[in-house]
Amino acid sequence: MKLQSLKEVLQNNVYPGRGIVIGRSADGKSAVTAYFIMGRSVNSRNRVFVTEGEGIRTQAFDPSKLSDPSLIIYAPVRVLGNKTIVTNGDQTDTIYDLMDKQQTFEQSLRGREFEPDAPNYTPRISGIMHVENGNYNYAMSILKSDNGDPDSCNRFTFAYTNPKAGFGRFIHTYMGDGNPLPSFEGEPELVDIEGGIDEFTDLVWNSLNEENKVSLFVRFIDIETGKYETRIVNKNK
Repeated sequence: MKLQSLKEVLQNNVYPGRGIVIGRSADGKSAVTAYFIMGRSVNSRNRVFVTEGEGIRTQAFDPSKLSDPSLIIYAPVRVLGNKTIVTNGDQTDTIYDLMDKQQTFEQSLRGREFEPDAPNYTPRISGIMHVENGNYNYAMSILKSDNGDPDSCNRFTFAYTNPKAGFGRFIHTYMGDGNPLPSFEGEPELVDIEGGIDEFTDLVWNSLNEENKVSLFVRFIDIETGKYETRIVNKNK
């Protein structure tokens, strides 16, 4: 797979929707993840990320403008021991609860499917990072309709062992803008991971479409110690 510039991939897609990047820092010392949300409607744009425990939750910026919380208010990031879960919906809780009962990442998602938002049937994208005793691996998942057919769900899981420094994988809900919105296709894109946490955060945030971007979460986890640093950027302030 061809390595792509994350900056260029983001700049060339006016509406990737929600996206997850997971990889390893250029110096090899940190497990890296980024999660961003975008929006076209007032309801979708009326959000911020707030800290909740070791993870985050979406929250209405102006509660008076919140019309339907069902698919936009959720916990995108939760931590289960040495595992960090990152998703674009309430399947975060499903993964957390079932992995806590010794199910695998893939097994935990078998009871879930794409979002019920016809005609888009937005894919559910998920990632899990496992950092323990100097070892690091991660996996990503997408649950999507079969070419827009709501009666069929296609499930794909991608696992990455001992990821290389400076490389990551990027999965997002949409290939671009449209009506209906075109679902992500193929395996997660191979992208570069550049700089420390602040440089990487700036790169992602500044590369997202200015009109549509809403919030960004970035975390660097020290692979040797498990300690982490987090950055949150909200357009609404």
